[in-house]
Amino acid sequence: MTPARLVPLLQQFDFAYERLSGRMSGPVMDSGDGTETRVGSPLTDEEYFWEPVPDCWSVRRRTDGPGPRATLLAGSGAGDWGRDAAAYPHPWPPPFTTLAWRLSHLAEMLTLRADHTAGSRTLTRDHHPVSGTAEGAVAAFEAGAAAWRKALLSLDDTALDTTGYCTYPHGSDAEEPLLDIVWWVNQELLHHGAEIALLRDLYRYRAPQH
Repeated sequence: MTPARLVPLLQQFDFAYERLSGRMSGPVMDSGDGTETRVGSPLTDEEYFWEPVPDCWSVRRRTDGPGPRATLLAGSGAGDWGRDAAAYPHPWPPPFTTLAWRLSHLAEMLTLRADHTAGSRTLTRDHHPVSGTAEGAVAAFEAGAAAWRKALLSLDDTALDTTGYCTYPHGSDAEEPLLDIVWWVNQELLHHGAEIALLRDLYRYRAPQH
């Protein structure tokens, strides 16, 4: 039985996931009130890598090295692609991040948190590949979301109350009860999903290229 207090968080996660997945892949998405809104074309590679302002952080080929103000490329060390990153303290003001960066971040977070909640509890960023294509990135996000949801369905009330139950190494998980982490993942999906949706809108209305 799913704990009663987890049910609304699962419903919120499902709603946010389905809206973002539809927003990226189309042909329609839930407008928020249950009606269908036309999306247009699925996310393209050009849009995935689009930099709306100079010196964005993005996803890059390892052979090209990190971008402006980044000091490393996070992600699978054995793969061809990585995501711009820097050790703490992060640059200020924060670099603007591309759709590729935001989507890669979401896919990695969901996949690793699922593993550190109900899996081997061993995965690191070095195990998680960064995709160099929009299609691959969307698939990685969807797989990560499915893994996280499956992990949530394995939980009981004792797990939800346990501080440090999730051993994800890149957040405050060691200091928070798992229920708070579930809430945090939802807000990550909600706010990065909104950013990705806005970037799709901006790309559609970008100035003509000369």
